[in-house]
Amino acid sequence: MERFVERLMYATRWILAPIYLGLSLALVALAVKFFQEIWHLLAHVTEVPEADIVLVVLSLIDIALVSGLIVMVMFTSYENFVSRMDIHEDTEKLDWLGTLDTNSLKNKVAASIVAISSIHLLKIFMNAASIDNEKLLWYVVIHLTFVISAFAMGYLDKMTHKKAH
Repeated sequence: MERFVERLMYATRWILAPIYLGLSLALVALAVKFFQEIWHLLAHVTEVPEADIVLVVLSLIDIALVSGLIVMVMFTSYENFVSRMDIHEDTEKLDWLGTLDTNSLKNKVAASIVAISSIHLLKIFMNAASIDNEKLLWYVVIHLTFVISAFAMGYLDKMTHKKAH
């Protein structure tokens, strides 16, 4: 009975596979939004002020960062929790594929969140004149919370690696 339960539990890891595949649909949605923003920008580029163009470009960078984060989470999580990806030798393979463990992924996610938060904060600062000072303060506090959390996670990871070696 114990062996059956253990095999069943181990097989349930495949429940994660459709979840990771579902993340690719989020990637498609972001790609659609990315090209929608570019199309709208190019259609009105001569009419839009430079500051607004910068805001759109920052939004595009934000979409690109989140998209990369989705790919990293999809592939790394699949390889760490479900199964190794069987990529043929004649197929181009991502250098980092198979090299990220859950701690490395966690640190990369934290760094990406800080980068995304930085872009949002920059967008807010470009429009600071129309935003209440108390709201600006909260945006900065939230961003600093992300920065401190990412730093703390990286520091703790470094400390645990030192103890393991």
